[in-house]
Amino acid sequence: MIHTKLTFMRRNLCYLFLVVLTIASLFPFFILVVNATRNHAQIQRGFSAFFGVSFFDNLGKLLNDKNLPVLRALFNSVFVSFMSALLTTYFSAMTAYGIYMYNFKGKATAFKIILAIMMIPTQVSSLGFIQLLIKIKMIDTLPALFIPAIASPVVFFYMYQAMTATLPYSIVEAARIDACPEFKIFNTIVIPLMKPAIAVQAIFAFVSSWNNYFIPALVINSKMKKTIPILIAQLRSADYQKFDMGQVYMIICMAIVPLIIVYMFLSRNIIRGVSVGAVKE
Repeated sequence: MIHTKLTFMRRNLCYLFLVVLTIASLFPFFILVVNATRNHAQIQRGFSAFFGVSFFDNLGKLLNDKNLPVLRALFNSVFVSFMSALLTTYFSAMTAYGIYMYNFKGKATAFKIILAIMMIPTQVSSLGFIQLLIKIKMIDTLPALFIPAIASPVVFFYMYQAMTATLPYSIVEAARIDACPEFKIFNTIVIPLMKPAIAVQAIFAFVSSWNNYFIPALVINSKMKKTIPILIAQLRSADYQKFDMGQVYMIICMAIVPLIIVYMFLSRNIIRGVSVGAVKE
C-alpha cells in the first residue's frame, strides 16, 4: 500500500514537472504573439500578458514597407530551407549507405575524414567559399545557399548510426539477388526504412537553414533575394526614430509559423515510423 502511494506521488510529481516545463517553454512564444498585437509605445512600457489591438496595424505597416519585401523573403526562406532539408537528408543517407553497405579500400579513412570535417567551423571556410562562388558566378543567387547542404558530415554521421541500428544486410542482399539495381534498392527499400531518421534530420536541417544569417548575409546582395533572418536584422538595426518594435515582433511571429508547420507535419512521420518499428535480422 505504501509502495503504491509512493509510486502515485512520484508519477504526479513527474506530471507536475512536465506541465511546468511545458509552460516555461511556451511562455516566450506567448509573449511574442502578445507583443505582435501591441504597438511600439505599448511595448516600450514593459511586459503585458493581455493582447493588444494593433495586430493588423503592425501587419499592414510591415507588408506595405517597400524596403522590406516580407512575402518574398518568406518564399525565399521556405524554398532555400526546403531544398536544404531535401538535399542534405537524401545525399547524406546515400553517402552513409555507400560506406555502410560497401567494403572498399580506404573505407575507414574516408569515414574518419568525413568525421574530421565536422570539427571545422563554417566561419573558417567562409572566405574560400565566397571566392569559389565568385569564380563560378553563383554569388547573389539562392542556389548558393542550399547546394552546399549536399555535404553535411553531421547528418551523414547520424544516418550512418541509424543504418547500423535499423538496416539489415539481408534485405539489401535479397534485393541484389533479385537483380534489383542499387539506386532502386536505395530509393525503394532503404529510404522507407530510414524514414524516422530522415524526418528528424529534415526538421533540424530546415530549422538550421531557416535561422541561418551568416552565409546569406555574405552571399545575398539583392533586395528580392534576401531571407527572413536578413530582414529581421535589417529591421532591428534601423534608425531609432523609425524603429518600430511592433513590426519586429510581427515579422518574428510570421517567421516561426513555417517552422511550426514543418515540425507538425514531420513529427507525425517520426511517431508513425517509431510505432511501426524496424525490421531486425
